[in-house]
Amino acid sequence: IKDKKAALSEEEVPEVSATMGYGAVKYFDLRRNPTTNYQFSYDQMLDTKGNTAIYLLYAHARLESICSKGRTDYSVDVDDLISNKSAKIVIDDKYERILVLHLQMFADVIDDVLKDLYPYRICDFLYALSNAVSDFITQCKVLGSKEMESRLLLCRASAVVMRQCFTLLGIGHVKRI
Repeated sequence: IKDKKAALSEEEVPEVSATMGYGAVKYFDLRRNPTTNYQFSYDQMLDTKGNTAIYLLYAHARLESICSKGRTDYSVDVDDLISNKSAKIVIDDKYERILVLHLQMFADVIDDVLKDLYPYRICDFLYALSNAVSDFITQCKVLGSKEMESRLLLCRASAVVMRQCFTLLGIGHVKRI
């Protein structure tokens, strides 16, 4: 923050760190199948890679950052695209297809959770979605591409589904880290 390399202001740090810390502990508990053994580990909870809330919250913040940069750097506001229905999602790349297929699984996951009440199913879905998002962002140029509007819509759809998962798990979300 002092070197001006962080996206957060000093005033935002306490809220973001509390959200991430609480989310890390809660997610670590919820992601476990209740029929398996449990071992408490702060190191595993706070890992920035793998199936942790820190990784998932970072993936969400990355999506929000891409949408924000689309608005500020390219004058393409994804909220305007949605409200005006002026753009469509076009799926040409295999990573776009994989992401959309993950997004479509959300309703089925919720149906399964309603049947057996195991929140770890939401955690598994959220982690798989985050991996699909990461692959999509890495393999498909979003900002400045000819497919930018479509890909921004995919980013927003992914962020919305991730927020719904966080809400269902009782975990807050952050837009910037």
